[in-house]
Amino acid sequence: MQSFWHDYNSYLVLGAVLLCLVAYGRGLSALRKRAGHHAKPPPKKGAFSEAELNRYARHIMLREIGGPGQKRLKEAKVLVIGAGGLGAPALLYLAASGVGLVGVVDDDIVEASNLQRQVIHTDDRIGVDKVRSAQLAMTALNPFIEVRPYKRRLTVENAKALLEDYDLILDGSDNFATRYLINETAVLLKKPLISAAITQWEGQISLYDPARGGPCYACVFPTAPSPELVPNCAIAGVAAPLPGVVGAMMATEAVKHLSQAGQTLRGRLFIYDALYGQSRVIFLSPDSACPVCRGAGPEITLAQAHK
Repeated sequence: MQSFWHDYNSYLVLGAVLLCLVAYGRGLSALRKRAGHHAKPPPKKGAFSEAELNRYARHIMLREIGGPGQKRLKEAKVLVIGAGGLGAPALLYLAASGVGLVGVVDDDIVEASNLQRQVIHTDDRIGVDKVRSAQLAMTALNPFIEVRPYKRRLTVENAKALLEDYDLILDGSDNFATRYLINETAVLLKKPLISAAITQWEGQISLYDPARGGPCYACVFPTAPSPELVPNCAIAGVAAPLPGVVGAMMATEAVKHLSQAGQTLRGRLFIYDALYGQSRVIFLSPDSACPVCRGAGPEITLAQAHK
């Protein structure tokens, strides 16, 4: 009798151990599935995973974007010059919108003075390369996209190589020399360019696309103004939310252009005055005498003259 109870107890212990092992295995499998749900899957190009469909549902519901437009966003490649005031919100919304590949060009590091307006960076990333900080924020927001960081200053020597692999260029730089260089390179490569600028309480934005009938940046701004007339943010100051407004508009224009929704700002300059809550639109035309987009052939010369 004692032997029976001994064997019985042994079987109970063995059964309990087996049940624990089964429960552990099932729990581990569930955890793996949950982790896999949030990890970046390897869907085929152009195909959406179930997680992506859920993520972009509000876009797909829009008649102007829908499934085809979201697919265009997924397959698009956008290069953003500058991960500062304008680049920060633009990059975040490009990531959130599901632009498949986003390149970021900036040679700076995150500083405490940036955090008043450059919302893609955080206090604990002070001293980190801005392109790396931007990459961390963007992939944390959307693990289904690819971000390529380029820690370098845009120059005449590297501009063509950087821009030629992308479908659309966003210029969030803070000086005229870089703006002219970006414009001339975009004209040379026939790439559409969304360029914006801010100072104090005012911002402006347009889509420059001479390959499709619009003016280029140099048509509208043939020469750089005196630095005294247009001081940079470090000298003149800037309202913290202003780059957020204009940078988000850059992302909006990018989404419209890439998904073929609505009417873009090609041929129009949108000016926003935050201090008085006013905005106005100026219609633009190509300059027939523009040496960049209407000459014998675009050459990267103006940027060198403005260095």
